[in-house]
Formats: sequence, C-alpha cells, structure tokens
Amino acid sequence: MKEQDYTERTYAGVLGKIIGVYLGRPVEGWPYADIAERFGTLTHYVNDQLGIPVVTADDDISGTFAFSRAVLDHAGTGPLNARQVGETWLNYIVEDRTILWWGGRGRSTEHTAYLNLKNGVPAPGSGSARRNGRTLPVQVGAQIFVDGFAMMSPGDPDRAAAHARAAASVSHDGVAVDAAAFIAAMEALAYIEPDLHVLIETGRTQVKDPVLQQIIDDVLTWCAPGADWRGVRDRIEQTYGYSVFHGPCPATTNNAAVLSALLLGGDSFHRAVSIASSAGWDTDSNAGVVGALNGIRLGLSALDAEADLRSPVADQLLVVTADGGECISDAVQQTRAITAGRRLLDGLPPAPRPARFAFELPGSVQGFAPCPDVASPYTRVAVANVHPRPGGRVGPDAGGLVITCAGIAETVPAAVSTPVFLPRAADGDNFSTIASPTLYPGQRVRLTARLAAPTSQAGPTLRPYVLTEADARMVATFGPDLLLAEEPREVVWEVPEVGANPILRLGVAVTSTSRFDGDVVLERVDWSGAPVRHARSGVLMTSIWDLTPEPLRAWVSSAKDFEADFRYSYSVSHPEGTGLATIGTRDWDDYTFSSTLVFNPHERGGLVVRARGHRRYYAAVFESWQRISLVRRDHDREEILASAPFTYAEDVPYRVTVSCHRDRLTVRIDDAEVLTASDDAANAHSSGGAGFLVTTGTVLADGFEVGSLGPDR
Repeated sequence: MKEQDYTERTYAGVLGKIIGVYLGRPVEGWPYADIAERFGTLTHYVNDQLGIPVVTADDDISGTFAFSRAVLDHAGTGPLNARQVGETWLNYIVEDRTILWWGGRGRSTEHTAYLNLKNGVPAPGSGSARRNGRTLPVQVGAQIFVDGFAMMSPGDPDRAAAHARAAASVSHDGVAVDAAAFIAAMEALAYIEPDLHVLIETGRTQVKDPVLQQIIDDVLTWCAPGADWRGVRDRIEQTYGYSVFHGPCPATTNNAAVLSALLLGGDSFHRAVSIASSAGWDTDSNAGVVGALNGIRLGLSALDAEADLRSPVADQLLVVTADGGECISDAVQQTRAITAGRRLLDGLPPAPRPARFAFELPGSVQGFAPCPDVASPYTRVAVANVHPRPGGRVGPDAGGLVITCAGIAETVPAAVSTPVFLPRAADGDNFSTIASPTLYPGQRVRLTARLAAPTSQAGPTLRPYVLTEADARMVATFGPDLLLAEEPREVVWEVPEVGANPILRLGVAVTSTSRFDGDVVLERVDWSGAPVRHARSGVLMTSIWDLTPEPLRAWVSSAKDFEADFRYSYSVSHPEGTGLATIGTRDWDDYTFSSTLVFNPHERGGLVVRARGHRRYYAAVFESWQRISLVRRDHDREEILASAPFTYAEDVPYRVTVSCHRDRLTVRIDDAEVLTASDDAANAHSSGGAGFLVTTGTVLADGFEVGSLGPDR
C-alpha cells in the first residue's frame, strides 16, 4: 500500500468516526420509538433542533484517540500488552471527569476497571470476569475504543485484533473482547479489501464466543438484498435486544446493530451511519464504529458523496484527557498521531514534523471557518481546501486553505479563525470538557500565505489575530500586516500578553487598500515550543462563590480541589494520593517554569515540568520530612534523579524555578541552585506541560512564569 493511500484512508477513518459519533450523539439514550417519531431517519445533524453544538465532548472520541497513545507512550518496549494500555488509562483519565461513563463500581465496567487499576490491579485482571463477575465485563465499550489501534495495522487483521484484545481486556472480558477483535480485524483489512462480506468472514475468525458467531450468522441472513432496515432492527430487538441480556448496554446487541447498518448501508457511507444513528441502542458509539470502518473501506470521496456530513464538522474533535493541551484537536492531527504509531510498529523512522496547520490532506480545513467576531457583515467569505499537485511544494503548486473573499476593502475585512481553546459554553455537557489552550502569549506564530491568482487590485494584506473574551464580549488582538503576492510570503508574530483570560481562537483577516474579490491561500500556520515568556500573577478570587474564574479554566486538574485563592493565585489540594494541575502542551520542550509556593500541611508538594498526562512528568517535590527531590515519574514508577535536605516552613513563600534544557534539569529556590541532574535514560521525557503537584494536603501558588530555553521559534 502506498503511503499516501494509507494516510488518506486513515484520515477518512478518523473523519468517519467523528461524523458517526456527532450524528448519533444527540439521540443517545433515547427510546427507538421517540427517535422515529421526532426525526424519522437521522439523515443530517439534528443538534441545532436540540440546542447543542455539533462538535462536543464524547467518550467514544476521547477514548479512541487517547487510549491508542499507548503505542507511542510505550515505544521500544516490545509488543503492546494489556498492562501498558491500563497504564495509559491511569495517565490520561481524570477520575470522575474524563472519558468514561462514571456509572459506579459494579454498574459501569469501565468505572469498575479504573478503580481496580487505581487500587493496584493491573490489566487484564482489572477487567476480568473472574474479578468483576460475568455480566459487567460484556458491556459495549470494548468495541468502541479500538479504531485507533486498528488503523495502525493496515492490511494486518491479526495484529489489529491482538492489539484490540489487549486494549479491550483492560475493562472487558469474554464476548466483548471478541467483539472488539472482530471490529478491529475488519477495519485493518478494509485498507486493502473493499468487499464487506470478505471483511466479515475475516473478522469472525477472531470470534470464539458462540453467541456472537450466531449473531453474525443471523444478521447476515436477515440483511438479504432488499431487506428493510426497520424490519431487521425489529428482529434484532426481539432476538438480541437489551432485554434479552443482563446488565446495561450489552456488546452483543450493539454488535448486531453495527453489523446490520454496515450490510444494509452497502457502499453508501451516508445510509449506513444514518441507520446506525436511527436504530436506537448506543447510537453514537454504533454510528462511530460504522463510520470509521466505512471511511477506511470506501475512502474520502464517500464521506460527502451524498449528504454533506463533513463540512459542519470541519475536521474538529475534542480529546478530553489529563493532557489538556491535546484536547483541542482535529482529524488531521489525529491522523498524524495514528500514522506515527504505525511507523513505530513497523520499525520505520519518524516522519518529519509538519506545521500545526498544513492542510495537507484532501478537503482538510482543520477547524478554520468564517469568523463573525472580526469580519464585516458586508463581506462574503468561505473556506475550502486546495490539495497540492504531485511534486508541488511552493508557489502555485502548494496546497493550503483557500479563503474566498468578496467585497473586501481597507476597513471591511474578511476573517477566518480556528479554536485554540474552548468557550465557557462548552462546559456542563454530558462529559466534562477540561482542556488547556494550544496557543499562549509569548509564542511565535509563523504563517505563510499567498494570492491564488494574479490580480490588478492593489494592496491585499493579511493580518493574524487572536480572540479573547472580556466583559462578555470577544476582543481581537492583531499582529503585523503581510502584503500578499503570488509567491508565498511569511510573517512571524510573537503573540503579546492579552489579559488574564486564555486565548480562544487564532485567525487571519484579509483587507485591501481597494476593493478585493478573490482567493487567498493560507499555506501553513505553525508554532512550537514553550512561550518566549508568559506570566500570570495576582489574586484570582473575587467572591467565595466563584472558585473557578475564567483564567482557571486554562488548567487541567486531577487534584480534587484546584481553586482560586484570596491571597495567592492558586490553591491545590488533594485528600489522598497525588494530584496535579497542569497547563501547556506536549510540544513545550526546553523551558523554565517558576512560581512562588506556600506550603500548608501535606506529604509532598512542588512543581512539575514536561508533563504528558498526570503520571508521566518530572517534578521538584518538597517532602514533609524536610527534603527536596528531583524525580522522574513514568506511570507507576518513580526515580529520584537528585535529592538534598531542605528545611522549609509552613506559610512562608518560596520562589521555585525548575529548568529543563535537553537532558539537564535544575531546581532553584529564591535564586539559589539547590538541585541539578541529567537524565539520558531511554524513558526520559523530552517535552510536555507544566504545573503544580500535591500529595495528601495543600499547596498554595502565587502566579507562574514560563520561558523558553530553546532556539528562536
């Protein structure tokens, strides 16, 4: 298989997954009769009719793209196993908040498995029927989360099934694990085999459970040519419906629903996801599985061959984990992560790092859309993708985002933007949406753009900008003008401090000294590394009733209580065990992180750097037995890199700075160097966010400052 075909089919699989989830999610949990009465068949998104956004947090998306990080996080340790996927769960899940259905021990198999993992029971024991009983481990979740693993094994159903079994057995057992292997094998083979019946017969070789084998036989029989999907749905309900099995949301019912939607949808992507979304049961999960498999099997052209389900999504998705800087994402970035995992599994060197927004895949817009907060109401603006011609790299041959402008003038701009953080309106959904921004003041944005065609109109310019919210209105901060021409031109902008609230969107505005009607191509937008300098200070709390002011939303906390404070900026408290509060992204590499710490009673407290999740980081920890240590945490393993006695007192402020530059780490307290260490181990952490740590107690922190130690960004 050619690399480009693999990448594009993976992109189609990722898009198919999120399209299916977003189509089915608004009616998740609805009785089948209510769906039929209100909407008939869901042939389009119904979010607007229910007052909810299309793009929102969902466990089926977060779990799929977070858990498959196990391959990259355990690079070089041999074949992936269940224990490693379980460690990945603990690293990225924030208890009671992210990814899982927190339905309680003994009711939700994922919640039960998480508690087992947390209490020292490694996978696969964490999800086993021997520990959790026969009913709990056969819920549907196993088949929902395996698409990423399958897409890392194109054309290799056996490897895909093996990884799916390892991942599924963290929280499931028995027929649910078979169902996951069945789906993963079909998805892997779909890269090279379009015939659905061949995929099914190959996938069923992974099935040991006789009930699932019978379901496959029955659904194949019921879905004969010309069969009505509602009639098939009724037969599934009578024979394999929820009432037939014990416990909530059994895998067997939903596997039958997925298989019937695939068969009755045929080669119509639209019809298949519509059936899966309209049939009831676990609508978003089932439509997501159907969409992923058919995206891979049918390719990108199938996604909008009928109804356009792709444009409203605009590639956007959320991966809600303890690694907050990875939450705001898109289908292109997740495709890159999956293809990186595949290269690792195949023993290939890593691909070169692309620009954050390179628009390199056909039709990709990476969240960019017309921006009403900046654009004039008298202009017309639209976005589309131009794919590079083979061999083209620069100038007219380069791909990018086409911004079509009409009626543009000097004070009448056209503007497009993409999210880099979530508005407050995203809070309060069925699944907690916690995130950190992907862009910060002090970071250098590099942007390349050009005119798509010659123009006699003088003076089209492009200006980057960021949007923040203040006093319930959006405020734009603009960068320098870039005079556009046919050849690509670059502008570099160091984003200034924009107030206490986080940046919400990054955009570009097009203006002209005279009227301009035409196309501008945004070829690439990029930034990397930590901010050159970014600082926050001052008291955040203004009322005892507002413990989460807007600036606090930029942090992701696994500490039970992370709040603003009347005297200092932050209060970090955790009743038992270790909790973190972090900010930043996983491409912060060489930087310093400073804060003034004030200690209340605790076992340990301090600063973390290069955090990827909340169980992989470096930390400078002050220990209650009057020592300071520099440690590397890697899942459930902690190594002390350096340690020294240090006497400190409660309620006394200490200015603490941790520097990480290449393999060198240094800790300073009140400008005096107290610890230094080098870490060139195979499992050394090269980059990640920063923040605070506390173990069983409370630490107060007054502001923070981060500054890059890397080359000019």
